[in-house]
Amino acid sequence: MKSRKRAGQIHPLVTQLRFTRSEFLRTIKGVTEKDARRRLLPMNCLSWNVGHLAWQEQRYFLGFGMDQQPYPDVQAEFTTGGPASTPKLARVLAAWRAITSAADPWLDGLTTDDLLTDAMNKGKPVGTTFGNLLQRVIYHYWYHTGENMAIRQQLGHKRLAQFVGNIDDKAPFRK
Repeated sequence: MKSRKRAGQIHPLVTQLRFTRSEFLRTIKGVTEKDARRRLLPMNCLSWNVGHLAWQEQRYFLGFGMDQQPYPDVQAEFTTGGPASTPKLARVLAAWRAITSAADPWLDGLTTDDLLTDAMNKGKPVGTTFGNLLQRVIYHYWYHTGENMAIRQQLGHKRLAQFVGNIDDKAPFRK
């Protein structure tokens, strides 16, 4: 499916994704490279979680949406069920930023009709709609947002965020 420019606002689910991404980034703000790579079993480390969400955005939005996979290493290293690793935070964060930046123009063009369209992978149906995939990404971010905060608490980090950020201004409810 190709993105197409449309008049009007960005779809409300895309706005929610953007807010969710910003909340996820708050969970790694100020984290040292050493702490980002520390693994507290059975959880993965913070940096792996960043790579994992980069993998999901690349797979769903760049792959299924635009038939692109610019980071095959992300696909190989951070897939669901893949082996645990402790990658450098700077590396996975750079890939995450590149992938989300590449996905944003496509996401900006989505309409409700687009979100009701079945996603395709290499010409074959994936078995769900783009809207369901978008929701899955949002909920997946929230899962790892909580996990990241638990990891940081276990690492002894202080003065952590205690509640969702400024959703009223950044991603208010709208129809």
